[in-house]
Amino acid sequence: MSKRRNSINGGKNRSGGASPIRKCIATGALRPKDEMLRFVVGPDGSLVPDLDGCLPGRGLWLSAERDMVNTACAKGLFSRAARHRVEVSTDLAEQLEGLMVRRCLDLLGLARRAGEAVAGFEKARAWLREGKGGVILQARDGAAAGREKIKALAPGLATVDLFEARELGRALGRDRAVHVVMAEGRLAESLIAEAGRLTAYRQAGA
Repeated sequence: MSKRRNSINGGKNRSGGASPIRKCIATGALRPKDEMLRFVVGPDGSLVPDLDGCLPGRGLWLSAERDMVNTACAKGLFSRAARHRVEVSTDLAEQLEGLMVRRCLDLLGLARRAGEAVAGFEKARAWLREGKGGVILQARDGAAAGREKIKALAPGLATVDLFEARELGRALGRDRAVHVVMAEGRLAESLIAEAGRLTAYRQAGA
């Protein structure tokens, strides 16, 4: 992965190759798999989100946008695509956002345990000056001046500012964290992809 990357979702899969294409059940559009949400129908007939894309069963694919989720629920599109009645949670859109947030923060926690993430202004600055950064995470409720100073050390490096300081801190085993840097590697690439999907999901429902 390049150290200089402006987009947090580049339309490729985590191995760097082209992402497989899937068809959205709401629009019929063909889109890269990484920009979609997969669902399966459980044994009890209930709809199960499958963000990992690994649960057994026929996948029902939907564009990763809150509006698409609400449309699919309102029009019974999951039942239509499955060709039988499917039980869908009334708060599916909220559940999905929560799952996407947790996936991002879980990746950050994995990076911390692997020694691939540091937090704090001085540590973040040191890693960026040494060229160790793969992605910058900054608390959206952090001071703007400090955030700009960190970003200025690595122009163009992917930056994620979707979470509050308490959320980043909890993932890192501390109360709060405003400035975080993850090292280059698969965890950083995965987080960039997941953050891109979460960003698109939130923007589409704004």
